[in-house]
Amino acid sequence: MKKQIYGIIIECREGNIVQQPDISVIVNAANAQLVPGGGVDGAIHRAAGSELAYESSKFAPIKPGEAVITSAYKLPNKYVIHCLGPVYGKDYPADILLGNCYRNALEFAETYCVESIAFPAISTGAFAYPMEDAARVALGAVIEAAGKFQKVKLVRFVLYKREHLKVHEKVFSELTKKIKA
Repeated sequence: MKKQIYGIIIECREGNIVQQPDISVIVNAANAQLVPGGGVDGAIHRAAGSELAYESSKFAPIKPGEAVITSAYKLPNKYVIHCLGPVYGKDYPADILLGNCYRNALEFAETYCVESIAFPAISTGAFAYPMEDAARVALGAVIEAAGKFQKVKLVRFVLYKREHLKVHEKVFSELTKKIKA
């Protein structure tokens, strides 16, 4: 699913975040210490190589909602933005912290003059944020920020499972139903 909103293309697709060669920057669902972990984080670190862990560890620790940017090394992208999402039921207010992940990543993308950014579903794996609620926060934050972009022209949500894609598409339709942009 793809829609143009305020001159920005926002799309949701099924896939693997490390296989987005047409995207300038990918976002990592990182841990506080910015060391290789599991899930999205582990996949990104494996694909990028050990240099990514070395560079990102210099910025640790980070707090929920915060983001840092590094080179992408062996990935086909230019940069990786590492965001620490909230642990659902532990970090409060979870919706604000999760929204900050997306807003901070978009600010880095603008600052670094990249035209495209790809997000995974931050905090929905080991951090147990409910998928639909997370999709509403993530897509809402991106839609809200879309009118402010100068450099970013494409925002992609890359969902690893078909059922996660369906949830994002449903929420995206609901959030954009009344937008005339």
